[in-house]
Amino acid sequence: MADSIASPIAGPIAVTLGDPNGIGPEIVLKACAAPALAPALRERLLVVGDPALLAREAARLSLPMPPRIEPLACTTEGAATAVESAAATAGTAARTAPLAEFLPGRIDARAGHAAWRFVVHAARMALAGQAAAVVTAPLSKEAMHAAGHDYPGHTELLAELADGADVRMMLANDELRTVLVSIHLSLREAIERVTRQNVLSTIAITHTALLRAGIARPRIAVAGLNPHAGESGAFGREELEAIAPAVADARARGIDASGPFAPDTVFMRARGFRKFDAVVAMYHDQGLIPVKYLGLEEGVNITIGLPFVRTSPDHGTAFDIAGRPGPDGRGLADPRSMLAAIRRAAELAGISPCAGAPHPAGAAARP
Repeated sequence: MADSIASPIAGPIAVTLGDPNGIGPEIVLKACAAPALAPALRERLLVVGDPALLAREAARLSLPMPPRIEPLACTTEGAATAVESAAATAGTAARTAPLAEFLPGRIDARAGHAAWRFVVHAARMALAGQAAAVVTAPLSKEAMHAAGHDYPGHTELLAELADGADVRMMLANDELRTVLVSIHLSLREAIERVTRQNVLSTIAITHTALLRAGIARPRIAVAGLNPHAGESGAFGREELEAIAPAVADARARGIDASGPFAPDTVFMRARGFRKFDAVVAMYHDQGLIPVKYLGLEEGVNITIGLPFVRTSPDHGTAFDIAGRPGPDGRGLADPRSMLAAIRRAAELAGISPCAGAPHPAGAAARP
């Protein structure tokens, strides 16, 4: 079964550095230098970030520099664009960013602004047809907020850059795919988002994404919100009033959607793609815990609904280990999820992810 779009997208795969004070630079360098990465794919990677920062990290880790870099210094100086105008309110601390002040493990507005700029630049490249896909290293929401960029995360920022595209977060590994009705919200707010329209939209976006990934007849399971999927209204009415009607609406559109299923068992039904190709979950932790339990090293975050391909590792900035030497002197950060994200982006962009090299353990599966 094919697992990519109909024809390859031209251009490089833009890989952002993420928060300069997190493990992003380390996992990007390690992934670019990984022997398991096919040479042809390595040459397609274009790292978006500060060359001086990369050089400092490469020296610390005894790793080579990436073959291709889109230079973007860690500074806010220069003419502000429409999207960058928020930098004007971020304060002097976010305007100037000497390299020596970027310290691993520290939450800092300057690092948050740099990470934001890397993402904006890479997304603009993709929107302009100058990049085949975007792979983003982790950023710190706290640091980004401190810099004046009030986005809950990558997904919401990318949606705004894509003119308000209706997007969803998919988490995928080689055993399970989940898609979220809501993402970065409090649990109270997430419950309020469980509406008939939101659930239906999520099912439809998931169906389209699976078709684009080459799954001819996607089978989608829909989780309930409440224990035992509400047990006919005994434990809540969201299943009766919102989720089940949304599933019926989807089926009326010709989508193979089923549910709502009890949240504590639906993921077991979908594991290994035996009965379902994806599970629509009602909120962040409901959908992410099962995927992450199966292994952070194998998980990939995919933003579906964008007009371009975007993936990322299934982990955060890991400030607690950023900059720390490992037993071999090459850092503690594990690059396998980044490698999986790069391969997954290549597949979705119609680029062979493994020409001349096998998939390593931890490669992401087809979403």
